[in-house]
Amino acid sequence: MTGVELRQLRYFVAVAEELNFGRAAARLLIAGPSLSQQIKALERDLGVQLFVRDRRSVSLTPAGSALLPHTRALLERAEDLQRRAGRLSGSEPVRLGYVNWLPTDLTARAAGVAQLHIDAWIAPSHTQAARVADGSLDLAVCWVRTEDLEKRGLHARLIGADRLYAVATGDDTSDVAARDTVVLLDDDTTSWSSWNIYAEQLARDTGARAVHIADNGITGPAFFDHVRRSNHPVINSPKGQTTPLPPDLVRRPVVAPEVYWTWSLVRREGENRPAVLALIDVLCNRVGDLGIHAPDAWLPEGDPHRN
Repeated sequence: MTGVELRQLRYFVAVAEELNFGRAAARLLIAGPSLSQQIKALERDLGVQLFVRDRRSVSLTPAGSALLPHTRALLERAEDLQRRAGRLSGSEPVRLGYVNWLPTDLTARAAGVAQLHIDAWIAPSHTQAARVADGSLDLAVCWVRTEDLEKRGLHARLIGADRLYAVATGDDTSDVAARDTVVLLDDDTTSWSSWNIYAEQLARDTGARAVHIADNGITGPAFFDHVRRSNHPVINSPKGQTTPLPPDLVRRPVVAPEVYWTWSLVRREGENRPAVLALIDVLCNRVGDLGIHAPDAWLPEGDPHRN
C-alpha cells in the first residue's frame, strides 16, 4: 500500500464512473495510455484486480465494486483535510482586485493557502494598482509599468499574458503586420489611461496608426463600428479579448511583431503576511514566460516583465 497515491484513487473513481478509459482520460485531462498504466500500478499495489477489460467494454470486478465506496469516502476525507488546512493557513482574508481577467482555476488554487475575497469593484489597471498601494486591496491583477511600481512602492509578478489580435471586415484571416493596423486611443483617460499609454507606445514602436476616439469605443459594439469604418484592421484591447465577433468581422493575427499585454499580480513592497505571500506563490510559480520573450514578441518599454 505504500505506493498508493490519491491521484491514482481519483483515476480509479473516474474509470469506475465512466466505464470507459477514453472518456475517463478526457475527463481527467491525461493521456489514455498513462491512465491505463496508473490503474495497473494501483491494482498491483492493492493486490487486487479492479476492472475487467476487453476491446469492447470495461466493468468493475467484485473487488472493484467493493472498494469503490470506500475510495470515494477516502477522497472526501482528503478534500476535507485540505479545506481545513486552507482555513488554518489562510486565517486572514486576502482581498484581490482585478480589471477583467483572472486565471480560470483561481479559486481552486487559492483554496489551500488563503481565504480569498475577490473584490466586486472592477476598475481600470491604474485604479487597482493605486488601491493596493493605499491598502484598500492586498493584491490586484492589472497592467503596470516599472515606473508605477517604483512610484507607489509596489512589486509585481507575472500571472498572465494576452496576445492581442486585429479585427477586420471581410473574410481575410491571414496574418497582418502591426504597421498595417490601427490602434484606438480614447479621450476618456479616467477609464482608459493604461490602455492609452500602451497604445501610444505600440504605435510609435511598430508604425501602427493611432486614431483618437471619444465614445469609449475601445470595446463593445462601438469598437466593432470603428472597425467597420476603418480601412485597416484594428487591434483589439485585452477587455475585448474573448468577446465573440459579429458575423461580418474576422480576427487576424498580428505579426512583425507579435503584440502582447501582460497581467501582473501586484502587492505592496513591504507585504509580509504569510497568506498573501503564499497566494502569490501558488498563482505565479508555474506561469512560465507565456510567449512574451519570443524573438518576435513585443512588450512596451517599462513593462516589468520585458527582458
